[in-house]
Amino acid sequence: MIQEHEAEYEPEATRRDAGDAESSRASRGWWDRNADEYQTDHGAFLGDDRFVWGPEGLDEADAALLGPVQSLKGLDVLEIGAGAAQCSRWLAAQGARPVALDLSHRQLQHALRIDGGAVPLVEADAGALPFADGSFDLACSAYGAVPFVAEPVRVFREVRRVLRPGGRWVFSVTHPIRWAFPDEPGPEGLSVAASYFDRTPYVEQDESGEAVYVEHHRTLGDRVRDVVAGGFRLVDLVEPEWPAWNTQEWGGWSPLRGNLIPGTAIFVCERD
Repeated sequence: MIQEHEAEYEPEATRRDAGDAESSRASRGWWDRNADEYQTDHGAFLGDDRFVWGPEGLDEADAALLGPVQSLKGLDVLEIGAGAAQCSRWLAAQGARPVALDLSHRQLQHALRIDGGAVPLVEADAGALPFADGSFDLACSAYGAVPFVAEPVRVFREVRRVLRPGGRWVFSVTHPIRWAFPDEPGPEGLSVAASYFDRTPYVEQDESGEAVYVEHHRTLGDRVRDVVAGGFRLVDLVEPEWPAWNTQEWGGWSPLRGNLIPGTAIFVCERD
């Protein structure tokens, strides 16, 4: 429960260094505090059993980035940063055997609320996966974990470890170009306001200077190099266009911006 003094204090937004441990603590706390609001605001768009890669609404049923839908049957799949496990539930409906992992206890409680535990849930840090080597055929993450960790290569190496040879790892993040623009859905979000090359993390901190939210910026080139350093081959980079049917605003994502600049980057990787 948020304490009274925390509810009254508006976190200070800044740009400063934040290491792996601080980032992990901040992410766990932020998602535990905000899971209810997040699921209320976005649950209808995400659905209970839909696999959406980002605010544009690109659906895995159409994109098949994990492979042809019919090929998913019988595969062991790890979803990282699963939230309420909507993507895992879709995978289960295709005959896959998903495991939904998230750092936030409260997010996983929402998963239990939706399906009563039909999908296996694991509360753990993406940088220290509690699974044996070669446990999964596929791994995926729709805006989970990767944008919030200080050491993404560590996460990628863990994902590679738990994948079987030939396994595919697909993850989506905020498109790196977005870091140069204000996080606003309207016209004010269309003018460059910061250097694309400034990797300093975005941090919201409390009155004592402790981070309560951290997001890390990597350039597009950084992401590619991280994928390779993690032991993967990059086989595709998808930048979803904003579809005409999607009229919603989601934070800084909007039809106005989405028709002009990319908002999401999806990396399709394979383990040799």
